Amino acid sequence: MSHPHSHSHTHEDHGHDHDHSHTPTVTSANERKVLLSFVLIFVFMLVEAAGGVLSGSLALLADAGHMLTDAVALALAYAAFRFGRRAADSKRTFGYLRLEVIAGFINAITLFAIVAWIGYEAWIRFSEPREILAGPMMLVAIIGLLVNLLVLWIMTRGETDHVNVKGAILHVMGDLLGSVGAIVAAVVVYYTGWTPIDPILSVVVSLLIVRSAWKLLAKSIHILLEGAPDNASPADVERGLLEAVPGLAAVSHVHVWQLTSGRTMATLHVRAQDDAQAKSVVQMVEKQLKNQFSIEHSTVAIDWNSDEQASGCSLAQSGENDSDDHGHDHSGRGHVH
Repeated sequence: MSHPHSHSHTHEDHGHDHDHSHTPTVTSANERKVLLSFVLIFVFMLVEAAGGVLSGSLALLADAGHMLTDAVALALAYAAFRFGRRAADSKRTFGYLRLEVIAGFINAITLFAIVAWIGYEAWIRFSEPREILAGPMMLVAIIGLLVNLLVLWIMTRGETDHVNVKGAILHVMGDLLGSVGAIVAAVVVYYTGWTPIDPILSVVVSLLIVRSAWKLLAKSIHILLEGAPDNASPADVERGLLEAVPGLAAVSHVHVWQLTSGRTMATLHVRAQDDAQAKSVVQMVEKQLKNQFSIEHSTVAIDWNSDEQASGCSLAQSGENDSDDHGHDHSGRGHVH
């Protein structure tokens, strides 16, 4: 019985067809819309910053600050998609797709930074009110609203599941709120002359996007720490497999993590009730992992019932020691794409 290696090949017949299926959708659809959105945002960011300085409006400056982080976010997204197309190599066996998550993390940090700056500047404006030119402020704010609506429309076309694209959309939604706030402030200043409305609405807009930024930050950190997806914790996977796969006796050493948004990986050990059914059980396990938990790439090691020596050999070759000491690093070495 040549079972020590059976776990390392059973999924190759049906598991590798979809390993890179995510990459074309990222590069073809998202690259174009991200690049176009970057150009629109960057050009108008310069216009809005100038308008904020000339009119004396913090709301416009705050929105220009949001647009600056938008431009950075979109540039990072574009760079991440470009790097993501690079093939895996001997040092990075999963390629460069996780750059998308790093870019999403940076997007969230920049959002927090700009909110802090707006809060500081608003405090100064409350202490020392400044004259605001409501007419130019209104004109720039309306154009900004239209530009943001156009960019949001572009960004929400097609696939939007990636952390990076979600991050860029969050930035643009923050800009929309900023443009609306600037318009409201301009109307109030124009008709009443009450200038504190400008920093007040700046702070309100900033607080509205903190919650979204926090969600993005938390998700990015969770993926970078290789946390399990919400719907595929090790306990959920073990329970789901035992309930759905006939002939499966035990599941152990379960590791589930996301390589990047939308790409979930897993390593685990399974023991069939009958060693003769081990291969078919592994195939059913991998199919169930994909269908129930959206785990596109799984590495399944077999624990044998009969031969103690074979069991020890199988476990050693499957990387149990690596699994215990180093998480799931062994899976990357076993599947160079």
